[in-house]
Amino acid sequence: MTTATAEKPIILKGDDKVNRLVKLVEKWSKDKDLDKAESSKQFLKVIEEIGEVADALAKNKPEELKDGIGDTVVTLIILAQQNNLTLEECLETAYSEI
Repeated sequence: MTTATAEKPIILKGDDKVNRLVKLVEKWSKDKDLDKAESSKQFLKVIEEIGEVADALAKNKPEELKDGIGDTVVTLIILAQQNNLTLEECLETAYSEI
């Protein structure tokens, strides 16, 4: 008997790749009902991941740094989603102020 496995979607290049990854994270969080979870708890996850980034920097571990930055972005996407915002909106706002 064979079991069906979920295949990872084809990942694109450049801007399309980033947009697709953001959409995949948003879908994943909705599937897990994280989009409706408490923002204060999600913010603790953001801080936890930032701690992992700091640890990777302190220990000069580039692969762990890459993972930590990626995990931080994932937690921020979900935090934005919980507050009816998108990553794009947040980046546009930040960019307009720099």
